[in-house]
Amino acid sequence: MLTSKQRAHLRAAAHDKKPVVLIGHKGVTEAVVQETGAALLAHELIKVRLGDGEGARDEARALADGAKAELIAVVGRVAILFRQHPNADKRKVQ
Repeated sequence: MLTSKQRAHLRAAAHDKKPVVLIGHKGVTEAVVQETGAALLAHELIKVRLGDGEGARDEARALADGAKAELIAVVGRVAILFRQHPNADKRKVQ
C-alpha cells in the first residue's frame, strides 16, 4: 500500500509518459493482463489507455488486480499503474 505522497510522486512521474497498453473492445482479457505484466516488468510505471464505454475505473481495477500492480490514478480514459521491479538493482522508479 502506498502513501498519498508516494502516489502523488508517481502520478507526477507518469505525467509525460505515453500509454503503453491499450484496452480494446473486448475489455480486460488474459492476454492484456500478461502484456501489462511484461510492460510493468520493463518500466515499473506505465499508463494504460482504457476502452470506450462505461466502467473505466472497474476495468483499471481489474487490470491492476490481474497484473498484481498498484492502481495509482484513473484520469479520464487513462489509468496509471505501478509495480516495483523484484530485482532491487533494476528498479527505475525511486
